[in-house]
Amino acid sequence: MAHQVYTLLVEVGRNPGDGLPEGATGAALVCYASGADQDEAVRETVAVLKQADLAPLEVQGYGRIADRLAQEGEIPAEERALMDRALAENSVIVAQFEPLFPDS
Repeated sequence: MAHQVYTLLVEVGRNPGDGLPEGATGAALVCYASGADQDEAVRETVAVLKQADLAPLEVQGYGRIADRLAQEGEIPAEERALMDRALAENSVIVAQFEPLFPDS
């Protein structure tokens, strides 16, 4: 089965040595991951994040490029370039990393 790129939103919690800012309770990451199917893309993404000392808690899948195009109509060029890179390198690309802080 040919690999495709999947868009994933991953929530991570705290882990010793994770590099998150002081006071953060975790982070939200937008990732583009290559895989034969979305399950494989999720497994690979979780494995890569664990190797980076992050603690994945939840992963939400937003489908393949075709799914996103059907839903959103277009994908910005810079985002598409990262997706193409993930596919070409058969890799996981973290496109956005947003630390999460407790509500004040």
